[in-house]
Amino acid sequence: MTTYAGENSKESSSSLARLAPLQAVLFDIDGTLCDSDPFHYLAFREMLLEIGYNGGVPVDEEWFVKTISGKHNDDLVSVLFPNDHEKGVKFLDDKEALFRRLAKEQLKPLNGLYKMRKWIEDRGLKRAAVTNAPRANAELCINQLGLADFFDAIILGSECRHAKPYPDPYLKALEVLNISKDHTFVFEDSISGIKAGVAAGMSVVGLANRNPCELLMEAKPVFLIKDYEDPKLWAALEEIDKISGTKKTTT
Repeated sequence: MTTYAGENSKESSSSLARLAPLQAVLFDIDGTLCDSDPFHYLAFREMLLEIGYNGGVPVDEEWFVKTISGKHNDDLVSVLFPNDHEKGVKFLDDKEALFRRLAKEQLKPLNGLYKMRKWIEDRGLKRAAVTNAPRANAELCINQLGLADFFDAIILGSECRHAKPYPDPYLKALEVLNISKDHTFVFEDSISGIKAGVAAGMSVVGLANRNPCELLMEAKPVFLIKDYEDPKLWAALEEIDKISGTKKTTT
């Protein structure tokens, strides 16, 4: 069982137990349900190169993680095009269209995602996808992963007063599902997303998929996992089951 900097393995396995009885599980989409970031990175790299961004030098993955990952497009407009809002909006719309072309039929679920889905369904928990992605991207990912009938709601940052890293999208999910933050936890893979969940008062399990572990831990998740097969996650879920008196198992 891997323990990341700033974690205590014993605390990790029991840190979700206080949420019992569990009511719901909330998921980010990009990088959390599927490893879509490589397609976003390729789209940004290609299109920024075309307009001569960064002096014509292709952006690298470190730049992508620091500048792009988890952020809402409205915020990226001011970062990439501080002096031309209209151009920035069109650029990002075109970038999202390129992402969908690149990602179509190629998105794969993170390891163990369907095992996690079964665990949630077996216990009749509510669930929502909470994302900063445009609706077309969110629906593409969810449909390709076969999760269209799984989620009770899809919450978009663009439909809230503020997107992540503000808590608004997660607060809206609590309202829409009629659930308590004290009986709900979140899966997130980005610094922005973890901050949003924590700001909403919820426990967040961070996925150390591509973003650096030390940066993710600074956002204060309850613990980090590699993917949904991580023994640390299942130890925590077992604790919840023990307290809730649930005997079901997931295979």
